[in-house]
Amino acid sequence: MPYVPRFPRPLLLAAAAVLAIPGAATTAGEVRALWVTRAQLVTPAAIAAVAKTASETGFTTLIVQVRARGDAYFNDGVEPRAVSLASQPDGFDPLAAAIAAARPLGLAVHAWVNIGLVSSAVDLPSDRGHIVVRHPEWLMVPRAIARELLLTDPATQLYSDKLARWSRTASGEVEGLYLSPIPSGAADYTVEVVADIAARYAIDGVHLDYARYPTDEFDFSREALLAFDSWLVEHTGNAGTDRPPARLASQLLADVEQAPDAWREFRRERLTQLVGRIHRAVRARRPEAVVSAAVVPDAREAAARRLQDWSGWLDREVVDVVCPMAYGVDVPTFTAQLSGASQVAAGRPMWAGIGAYRIPASQAAEHIRIARQLGASGIALFSYDALGGTAGPAEYLSEVAQAAFVRYPSTQLR
Repeated sequence: MPYVPRFPRPLLLAAAAVLAIPGAATTAGEVRALWVTRAQLVTPAAIAAVAKTASETGFTTLIVQVRARGDAYFNDGVEPRAVSLASQPDGFDPLAAAIAAARPLGLAVHAWVNIGLVSSAVDLPSDRGHIVVRHPEWLMVPRAIARELLLTDPATQLYSDKLARWSRTASGEVEGLYLSPIPSGAADYTVEVVADIAARYAIDGVHLDYARYPTDEFDFSREALLAFDSWLVEHTGNAGTDRPPARLASQLLADVEQAPDAWREFRRERLTQLVGRIHRAVRARRPEAVVSAAVVPDAREAAARRLQDWSGWLDREVVDVVCPMAYGVDVPTFTAQLSGASQVAAGRPMWAGIGAYRIPASQAAEHIRIARQLGASGIALFSYDALGGTAGPAEYLSEVAQAAFVRYPSTQLR
């Protein structure tokens, strides 16, 4: 998140036919969620206002961003406290405050955690406890500078600077620095972060975001390539790492060139394994918690371009719900995106992610109606703090509620 959609024009026109599906979809048990970014979690008053507005406008669920950039919008976490909370007393706990504000109003609270994205590429973390500072070797590396970084010591500032500098040049597609799912230590760390939240807070769910590679040109870090090299040893016996650094760099890159299909599947599978581990860790601590994931709506593009096999995640039950980020602005685009995702989900739980920040309230309401027709079990609007312009979220959501929820009071859904 965010995800900018692209869809072929012929499919957009064909998808409009989906709107002719007879009959109205039921809304019994419908999840009506709001993504609430960290910008709304910095004061108790802001959190209370979000909960009040959500309740008054018929929403049922708050998805609150408690891990944004390898930081914590809650107390005593594995990671450093978010810098934006510096002006607040140490005792202020945004996640606890969100739960306290939501519960009396009958709202569910899901902890939204960014899995891969852990830092801006513009302002690198300075806190010595931040994962970027502690383990730069766990950061994803693009193919474009792989050879250069293979010959650079990750423990030096030069390594992080080179990676950040390249990422800034690719800011249109790469949003910052990403933690890899491949090194075992990095995966263990990510699971620990999420498990800690589930263990200590009475959340109703965990929402995974950025559970994807920036592009399929990542991760060419030394740690990831060594892991693949070891995998090749195990499966073919044709590789090994007993070589000098320069030769090792060449051989590691040669491995992926010689086995591109295996390399692609290896990376995809490591991410799937991480998502599965997170699911098990959450359920072990909160058996009733729902584990959802924001996903690229086109499952083929997700698997090929982002190495995010969310279709396989559903098949293997490593997530409970997928939330396709169907952020298309016009009706044909939105319908095409969501109908394609719905076909892949095949009746399994799916919340329609709606890019409400890009459209007026009347159109968001129309997208909600389309989502129901296409069998979505819920909707999620991105994002609370970006709605309504100068009028603010309350007015925007009130208009959505009048148009889309008026016949279905939220009290029916609890």
